[in-house]
Amino acid sequence: MNTRIGLCLAVLVAGALGVAAEPAPGNPSSPRQKQPSAAAAPHKPASPSWTPPRTAWGDPDLQGAYSNTEETGIPFERPAQFDGRRISDFTPDELQAIVRQRNEQFKQSVAGTEWAGGLRPPTYLIFDTFDRKNSRPWLVVEPADGHIPPLTPSGQQRAQAQFRQPSSNANPRGPFNGPEDLGLYDRCITRGIPFSMMPAGYGANYEIVQSPQSVAIVYEMVHETRVIPLDPRPHLGDGLRQYLGDARGRWEGNSLVVETTNFTDKTGFRGSSDRLRLIERFTPTAPDVVEWSVTFDDPSTWTRPWTFAMNLTKLDRSQRVFEYACHEGNYGMRNILSGARAADAVGREAGPTSK
Repeated sequence: MNTRIGLCLAVLVAGALGVAAEPAPGNPSSPRQKQPSAAAAPHKPASPSWTPPRTAWGDPDLQGAYSNTEETGIPFERPAQFDGRRISDFTPDELQAIVRQRNEQFKQSVAGTEWAGGLRPPTYLIFDTFDRKNSRPWLVVEPADGHIPPLTPSGQQRAQAQFRQPSSNANPRGPFNGPEDLGLYDRCITRGIPFSMMPAGYGANYEIVQSPQSVAIVYEMVHETRVIPLDPRPHLGDGLRQYLGDARGRWEGNSLVVETTNFTDKTGFRGSSDRLRLIERFTPTAPDVVEWSVTFDDPSTWTRPWTFAMNLTKLDRSQRVFEYACHEGNYGMRNILSGARAADAVGREAGPTSK
């Protein structure tokens, strides 16, 4: 599943994409097969009187499998065409028209794409649908102008350094002398947080499991599991750093609030440092929708905190998290390294260049 070959990365929110092993349309055996709707439309908000269900011990019940594949294609920041407007300014009909146009442009761009070696595979082998029901015109909700705040001077220096070095989500340029020269995602180690819950064309399912003492989130992409304690224990000591950070959860009304610290410098999101404080909110807004918002508080990277948000849509019991099997099918890393070795051999055979 990790045989990524550069499949139109620019059109996806997450940026990193792979060849999806989704069955062709019309296959009734597919547990994920979706019937196309008449028109793409945002999720309808719940009635103001709606109250989320509760677990047996009284917490809001978020348990179940979710997907945010419908959010694929939403611009991260506010597009220039919407300058001066806020997300709340858009009517449902206007958003529906925007999403319909966005889907059509996406469909045309993919249909005209020629893959490596002149291949033109059927598009359903790559994307499960061209009828995304995006919930919003863009993702960044704070600041209200829809743009990520400027980088600090140290953030700018780090961003330049990270561009030259492999990380969890970067596409390093080589030379590829060994596995360590490839990113953590290429090596099937992690996509990091919040990348692991960003839609990426496939693998966009997640499962939430609750107990009175903790909440666990299983990520389909790379198949990681975060266990989030709900008790008041302190965060780990400053010397202990983890790829997914150190998470602590609490309930604020109907929202699950997860604060994560203790990141490493290898899994930064958009240049964030290991001092990042990440605050996620999982808020049920309708019987089948949880809004997931993510706030970045990292004074060494950005001049102020900022937040993006998107919807997680609850799935029926037939659509569970699939096995990822990244290591078992990781041809991408083997091929990149073998290609680099072949290039080295050609260089040796050519010998020194005469002047």
